[in-house]
Amino acid sequence: MKKVFALLVMGGLVSLVACGPSEEEQKKMEEEAAAQVEEMMKGLEEEIDNATAEMEEVVEEVDSAATEATTEATEEAK
Repeated sequence: MKKVFALLVMGGLVSLVACGPSEEEQKKMEEEAAAQVEEMMKGLEEEIDNATAEMEEVVEEVDSAATEATTEATEEAK
């Protein structure tokens, strides 16, 4: 009975050690995840830059339209 119990304990230990990725595999997965995050952040930064540029163009158009409307109103008031 002791031998059977010892074999079961050894089998349990072996199965516990076999579970999960090795240190090398875990390190590789972490590096891949970091690369994916970096790629996503780069894409977000590009989108933010594009959105900022578009917003600046819209602001310039609105300023131009407001200045033009103000000039027209001033001329009509004279």
